Amino acid sequence: MNLPLETDVLVIGAGPAGLAAATILARTARVLVVEREAVAGGIPRHCGHYPFGIREFHRLMKGPDYARALVKRAQEAGVQIANGVNVVRLEPGPRVTVTCDAGVSEIRARFVLLSTGVRESSRAQRLIGGEKPGGILPTGALQGLVYLEGKRPFRRPVILGTELVSFSAIMTCRHAGIEPVAMIEPNPQTTARWPAALFPRLNGIALHLSTSIRSIEGRERVERIVIDGPSGTRSIETDGVIISGKFRPEAALLDGSHLAKDAATGGPVIDSVGRCSDPAYFAAGNLLRPVETAGWSWAEGIAVAKSIRAALAGSLGQDTTHPVTLTGDALAWVMPQRVAEADERAHTCLQLRVNRPAKGRIVARAGGAEYASQKIDSRPERRITLPLPPRGAPVEIMLEEQ
Repeated sequence: MNLPLETDVLVIGAGPAGLAAATILARTARVLVVEREAVAGGIPRHCGHYPFGIREFHRLMKGPDYARALVKRAQEAGVQIANGVNVVRLEPGPRVTVTCDAGVSEIRARFVLLSTGVRESSRAQRLIGGEKPGGILPTGALQGLVYLEGKRPFRRPVILGTELVSFSAIMTCRHAGIEPVAMIEPNPQTTARWPAALFPRLNGIALHLSTSIRSIEGRERVERIVIDGPSGTRSIETDGVIISGKFRPEAALLDGSHLAKDAATGGPVIDSVGRCSDPAYFAAGNLLRPVETAGWSWAEGIAVAKSIRAALAGSLGQDTTHPVTLTGDALAWVMPQRVAEADERAHTCLQLRVNRPAKGRIVARAGGAEYASQKIDSRPERRITLPLPPRGAPVEIMLEEQ
């Protein structure tokens, strides 16, 4: 593989956000997309179910078809996509060190867009004890085995989590003839909005709320799990565990780099035009926060591409930014973390999440003056948005709980 050593814009990650941005930028600039997987398209490649593509292609599509359509559109726009390329270092310049079959090389660009997406939290990160048998998978690995390799890794698994991706896991199981026996949710309510809680019951799957997995047991394969719930401690016979959700940005590249990382989101610190702490680097998509839909990430890629296009033309505006801070222990994170003075904004709103069920009034103040508020009744992983202030100023967001 002969990678170009110079380009106008280097995009790292070929999911919906990266491909959308690259397609827009290729109209006026040289764009190279590097992707560590052998095939471009991101997470939707693994999701052999609906719904994808409504806002992007104005029709209902399955994930793999949607991913292929994004890749085709980018290539037709003139985007060069290099698969099987691992990025190992980000440096000022910007300069990016990559490895591939041809060896190690350094790519120089005028601007770099980071769009590396997310990954699900592992069993170890969730502190689930027990033995280490085969048959424990995150949703992404399950989807890859089922849709890409045509395999059925188990027959009667349990699913940990009730986020949207957890219900995607049910659809993947149904496609493969797998019959989950239970869904386990540590919180007293499902994370996904009603009527999602009806879906497992309609499929004959027991839903256990306020319940945690104490341990996973089995030697060669999973044989059972031990759960703690309202009825005490008991076991469920099963041959697999799907550990779904609790997404984390795929942000390992930030560790050891010169770019600032936000401890709350796990992704890069950005401003309202999408710039990282080094203004030659931008970021878009689920790298910014866990987690949004493919369509949301696609739209975000387009918006940040417009900022990069303005930066290429020298018209983006000042790098001056003001911080956004949170008050109250129920607010988990906010992004963008800084508000730019620039008139053009990739992000037209502040995105927030709570870290526990919370009800009350969110108030946003800019320069000490209230400019927005709204009532919420929310749970973790549900989208909350507030408008950006009309002008650049330090922003404080607080939750007045009921």
